[in-house]
Order: sequence, then C-alpha cells, then structure tokens
Amino acid sequence: MNVNGLIVGIGTFLLIGIFHVVVIKSEFYFGKKIWFLFAGMGISAIALSTATQHVIISPLVAIFGITCLWSVKELFEQEKRVKKGWFPSNPNRKRKSP
Repeated sequence: MNVNGLIVGIGTFLLIGIFHVVVIKSEFYFGKKIWFLFAGMGISAIALSTATQHVIISPLVAIFGITCLWSVKELFEQEKRVKKGWFPSNPNRKRKSP
C-alpha cells in the first residue's frame, strides 16, 4: 500500500492550519514589517525542494515554501482585518495612522 499521497495531504493540511495562526500572531506582535522573512523562507524552501529527491520531503518542503509566500499576502490582509476590528490589535505596538 502506498501512503505517500496521504502523508503529503495531511502535511499540507497541518502546514496551512499552522500558518493561519502564525500569520495572525506575527501581525499582532510585529506587524507587516516582517513580510521579507516569510518571502525569504518561502523562496529558500522552494529552492531546497527542487534539490531534494525524497518522495515525501520534497513536496512538503515545497508546500512549506508556497505557504510562506502566501503568508506575505496574508500579513497585509491581516493588517486590514485588524483595522476593521475583526482581530485584536496589539496595544503595546505603535501603529501608523492611515
């Protein structure tokens, strides 16, 4: 029985779920100014996935990279959601006025 697809599917589900929380917490504590970290990790992970030949690790690293790149967009969107009052803002962090 081949369970590689199942493992990659579960890994994808977990990565997306984890990054949902990571984006919310990152915006809360740091704002959108850390977008370049997500972009750097994403590009690095995608490059690493092309150099990895393992049947499970390579797609999971690529999915991690794509999720990091998608998180850049979500950081900016999360800032908008905070301004709308959908999520709490960090009272200890100074925000720029619109």
